[in-house]
Amino acid sequence: MSGQTIKDKMNDVLSGEVLQNALDFAEYLEANEMVIDSGVISYKGKDVCYMHLDDAKEYPSPWTIWTAGDHISEHEDVPLSEQMKETVWANVNNCGNCGAGCNPGTRKMIFGKEFDNVCSVDMDFYRPDATTLECVKKLLEMRKYIILSEN
Repeated sequence: MSGQTIKDKMNDVLSGEVLQNALDFAEYLEANEMVIDSGVISYKGKDVCYMHLDDAKEYPSPWTIWTAGDHISEHEDVPLSEQMKETVWANVNNCGNCGAGCNPGTRKMIFGKEFDNVCSVDMDFYRPDATTLECVKKLLEMRKYIILSEN
């Protein structure tokens, strides 16, 4: 991205509602002290999610977010609504033999529901809308809480 900010890149490759959602997400990351570096988003030096952004029209472009961390169960301090769980379950990332080392995927329990063939990165959110981004933010809040409790 040589000299471009993430918001510049978003403005270059996204438009309309997707652009507004992305810019709102960037604001959220900044407000929550999360650092974006070459698609890796971290908090206090630990990964919270990954973001792919470019002008290709095929998946995972133009904008995809993958969450990092353990999604086996909720954390009582950061509960998920049933609607958010449904959003998570609808975005479980099936292994596609991408080279991440998880082929053929594993069986995982994600917030009380079992899934087969899950990638090493549990979820991917492709072109997330505002409602989906609220769920993503909740997952990042959960990850942030875990990072803070480890220190």
